[in-house]
Amino acid sequence: MEKTLSRDGTSIAYRRHGDGPPVILVGGALSTSADEAPLAALLAPRFTVVTYDRRGRGASGDGGPYAPRREIEDLAAVAAVAGEGVSLFGMLSGGALALEAQAAGLPVDLLAVYEPPYTPGTDGLLFKSRCTALLHRLLAAGDRGGAVELYLSRTGVPEETIARMRRAPLWSGLEGAAHTLAYDDALLGDGSVPAGRFASVTARTLVVTGGFSTEQAHRTTLALADAIPRARHRTLTGMTRELAPHAIAPVLSDFFARDPFLRTAAS
Repeated sequence: MEKTLSRDGTSIAYRRHGDGPPVILVGGALSTSADEAPLAALLAPRFTVVTYDRRGRGASGDGGPYAPRREIEDLAAVAAVAGEGVSLFGMLSGGALALEAQAAGLPVDLLAVYEPPYTPGTDGLLFKSRCTALLHRLLAAGDRGGAVELYLSRTGVPEETIARMRRAPLWSGLEGAAHTLAYDDALLGDGSVPAGRFASVTARTLVVTGGFSTEQAHRTTLALADAIPRARHRTLTGMTRELAPHAIAPVLSDFFARDPFLRTAAS
């Protein structure tokens, strides 16, 4: 992996795939560049796809103390090495990060996000508040496994699946990045859609949800699309929160193909 330095001196590791207009993939909670590789491979024939380890994960550093603006600076550093005219795709909490970065002034013309996990509404905000408090208690007690389990259960993973995951080799890697769950939690604020802040997003934005996702996910993504001046909403048939790379790749290829030749090739 190549590395670049964020504004605070933290080393951020990234990979390049393919050749063409630059696209950065911004992963969600606990993900690394390796998790984005299947989607990167599908986009690489038309784009230079940059995947990176968000701070505290994989081969990237973890300068502290954490603040969302540090992750915005990390993404800006990756965008600087990706090249001019960069586009972004953010998955789940990575979508929240991508939106925050563009609202803060990161020069991006095209931005796509998949189900940023805001939880608007009275019940949703209360749920977010309780999860935040419990997450911080678990991390303060050094219970990394408990923090990962909280995240997985909160996102709908069945108990029996979590039990199997605990016995699998991948669990140690998840525990190793458990402290970054607090970073994703901070990016989401109190859980409400920050409509006022996102009104300053200037990029053409595609907000995507899965056809089989929860009713809350549908309401939230519609609220996001309404809050962003140049946004449109799309429902991806047959998808849930667990997005298949082969399902989103053609959607992104078409959306990011600004060059007429690329648009023809993507159709």
